[in-house]
Amino acid sequence: MKVSIVTINYNNAEGLRRTLESVAAQTYRDIEHIVIDGGSTDNSVDFIKEYVGKVERMNELTSERCVIWSSEKDKGIYDAMNKGIEIALGKRIVDAFNRSEQREDKNKVLPDYVWILNSGDAVAAPNVIERMVAALEIGNKTLEKGIDILIGNKLQVYPGKKVESGRRKVECVKPQPMDVSMLTFYSGTVPQDAAFVKRELFEKYGYFDEKMKICADWKLYLNMIALGGVQPMYVNIDVVLFDMTGISNANDELRIAERCAYLKEILPKAVLIDYDTYAFPIRQYQRMKKHHVWPLVHFFERVLFKLEKWKVLR
Repeated sequence: MKVSIVTINYNNAEGLRRTLESVAAQTYRDIEHIVIDGGSTDNSVDFIKEYVGKVERMNELTSERCVIWSSEKDKGIYDAMNKGIEIALGKRIVDAFNRSEQREDKNKVLPDYVWILNSGDAVAAPNVIERMVAALEIGNKTLEKGIDILIGNKLQVYPGKKVESGRRKVECVKPQPMDVSMLTFYSGTVPQDAAFVKRELFEKYGYFDEKMKICADWKLYLNMIALGGVQPMYVNIDVVLFDMTGISNANDELRIAERCAYLKEILPKAVLIDYDTYAFPIRQYQRMKKHHVWPLVHFFERVLFKLEKWKVLR
C-alpha cells in the first residue's frame, strides 16, 4: 500500500526540519513524500535538500521511498496543498529545477491514500504509518466498502512543548465507525490532520477551495462526510503532533466567518435557524448522556410534562 504525504511550507525552516525528520524516521517504506515550498527565503530549501540526500542514502537498500519537491511562489496555503494533491494524483509534474506545472504524468504510480502533514507538525512516533497501514489493510479486508477515511489521534502541541489530547476510546484497537453528523461540522470538525484519505475521494470531491483563507479543509471534509455520506473510521493511534501556533488556530473570527458563510450557502434558512438555536442544547444533552446523568434530566422533563398537562404550569 502506497501512502503519499503532502507537506507545505513557507519560511518555517525549523518547523519543516521537525516534520521531515519525523517522516524520515518512519519504519514503513512505501512512502511518497511531496514537499511544496512557497519560495522560502530562509533555510527551508537547504533542509529539503538534506532530507532528499538522506532518503537517497536510505534507498541504497530499497527504492520504495521517494521525495518530490518544488520551491516556487504560490497563492497561499490551499494553492500549495492543491499542488501537492495534484502531484500525488499524477495531474502535475515537477521539473529538474524544482518548478511545477499542471501536466498529466501518465507513468506515475498513484498512491492508495493521501495524508496532509503540514510544516511544523510531526509524526507522533516512528511506527505510526506502519500501524495506520495495518489498520487500513484490516478494514479493507473485513469491511464491505473498505475504508475511505481513517482517522487517528491528533495531539496538540502548545508553546513550551505542552501536549494535550482529547479523551480517546482506549478500547478501540481496530477501525471503528466515527459518530459524525452535520452537527459535528456546525460546531467543529473532524481531526483531519490525523486523517489518511483514499485517493479517489479527491478525484470525486475535488480539492481545497482556494477562495477560503483557513477553512477550506473543513469545507472539503464537510462535503465528503456530512453531505457526501462518506463514513470516516477511527483507530486509537496517536498520529500527529500538531503545532498549535499555526494561522488557523490564531484567527477565530475569520474561521467563524468563513464557516458561517458556507453553512448559509448549503443549509436552508429554516434549518440553519434550528442549528443556531439548538446546537448547544444538543451538545449539553450528549454530554449528560455520556456521563450517565440523562435519566435524572429525563425524570425532571417528565415531571414538567405532567405539570403542563394538568395545567399546573403554563
